Amino acid sequence: MVAINDGGNNGFDATAVEPQKAFEPLPAGDYLCVITNSEMKPTKKGDGQYLEVQLEVLDGPHKGRRLFDRFNLQNPNPQAVEIARRQFSGLCHAVNVMRVQDSCQLHNIPCVVQVKCKKRDDNGEWSNEVGGYKAKSTTPAATAPAAGGAAPWAR
Repeated sequence: MVAINDGGNNGFDATAVEPQKAFEPLPAGDYLCVITNSEMKPTKKGDGQYLEVQLEVLDGPHKGRRLFDRFNLQNPNPQAVEIARRQFSGLCHAVNVMRVQDSCQLHNIPCVVQVKCKKRDDNGEWSNEVGGYKAKSTTPAATAPAAGGAAPWAR
C-alpha cells in the first residue's frame, strides 16, 4: 500500500483536476515545429545507436502536441545508415544548420514537419511518422505570430 499525497493531508482529489484525454494521431499534413529535446539511444539489438528527436507543434489546433523522429546513425546495416543520413540532412537543411557537432544545435529552430499517418504492424493502431522536413519560409502563413504577443518560437 502507498499513501497518495499531493501536498495536502487529504490525498488526491480527482474531482479537482481535469482528466487527461487520450491522444489520437495528428492528421496528416505539414506542421510548424521545433526540436525541444534530443538523445542518442541504443538500438533494440544493442549493435548501434539512433538519434531520437522530440518535436513540438508551435501553432494551430494541435499546438503543444509532440512528435518523435529517429535517425539510425550507427548501425551494422550500411543501407539503414545511408537512409538515416539523408533524412538527417533534410532536417539540417530545414533548420539551416549544416555542420552539426551536437544535436542541441538543432533545438528551438522552427521548421515545417511533414507528418504522415501509418498503421502499425504490431497492433494495427494508427500512429504518426515524420515524412520529411522543410524550411519554415515555405509556409509563411503558418509562421505568423500568435495574437497578443511574440511568435511561439521567440520564447
